[in-house]
Amino acid sequence: MKITECQVLFSASLSSTQIPAPESTHYNKTAALVLQMARAYESDGIGFSVSGDPVNALACFYYGFGWLHFGLSSGLLSIAHPPACPFKGPLEMLQPPFRAKLEEKASRYARLLDRARSSVRCAPDPATTSYNLAQRILCITRVYARNGAYLATSGNLEDALACCSYGHGWLDSGVTCGLFVIVAERDLFCV
Repeated sequence: MKITECQVLFSASLSSTQIPAPESTHYNKTAALVLQMARAYESDGIGFSVSGDPVNALACFYYGFGWLHFGLSSGLLSIAHPPACPFKGPLEMLQPPFRAKLEEKASRYARLLDRARSSVRCAPDPATTSYNLAQRILCITRVYARNGAYLATSGNLEDALACCSYGHGWLDSGVTCGLFVIVAERDLFCV
């Protein structure tokens, strides 16, 4: 998939996303924040794309997809059709002038995701459904961190960066929605 196709997929998903909770409720405000963050990453990604920076565009779109998919999975957001999957095939290989930046960013984002994962603990009581959601987020971030590491060692840095960005988006949204307590490195999160 080309990065521009990812952007189109992401933008189309966001345009048909709704907030099902009634206005003036806590869930509506939380959902609005999640959707606002996903849209902010869409906007940033488009800005990077227009300015000729496909590496940062890629990272933004996948980070935003993490926020969006968290919102849809948690029920905070709804969409008329099944949510878009940005991982349906390998990403386009970026041109040689972008390789050094891609190598640095993929490596840094893998480290950031690992640090972020170790910087949180579940906030909800283990007997609650919120705890189950927090555990699911930790599982998703673990899977995408592993996938990112595997892809990086096999030389697929575009997909490695996408995996780490996506996983961090999930974790960041969970932290922002109160499912985790930050125990270290608060600067790794949007709160």
